[in-house]
Amino acid sequence: MCKHILNAQVSIRAPCCKKWFDCPECHAEATDHELRKTNELIFLCKKCKKAFRKDVNDYEDEDEFCPHCDNHYVVEAKTPVAALGVEGDDARMDNRMLKDERAKPQVSSVFDKDDYDGRLG
Repeated sequence: MCKHILNAQVSIRAPCCKKWFDCPECHAEATDHELRKTNELIFLCKKCKKAFRKDVNDYEDEDEFCPHCDNHYVVEAKTPVAALGVEGDDARMDNRMLKDERAKPQVSSVFDKDDYDGRLG
C-alpha cells in the first residue's frame, strides 16, 4: 500500500533490483540505490493481480488500460493532504450515536390491567 499515491492502480517492477513498488518514492525509501531508467516497464494490476509489459516508446492512449481486465490504471494521482479535524463523525449529522431521552407517550391498550372493570362490563 503506497502512502504517497492513494489510488495507485498498478505496481511497477523496478528494473534495478527486480522488486515491486507502487511509486518511485516508495523505491527511494526502501532501497539504498537510485531507480534505473528503462524503456520497458513491467506492471502488476492490483485489480486482477496479473502482470503485463509496456514499452514506453510505443505507448498510446489504449495502453492506459490493463490488457487482462480493462482496469484504467493511468488516473490522476490522489496524494494525502494533512488536515486537522476531530476524529469521528459529527453527532449532529449522524444521530445513531445519540440516545433519545424524551419521554414516550403511554398508549392505552385493551390489555392494560389498571382498568379492567370499566372495559369488560
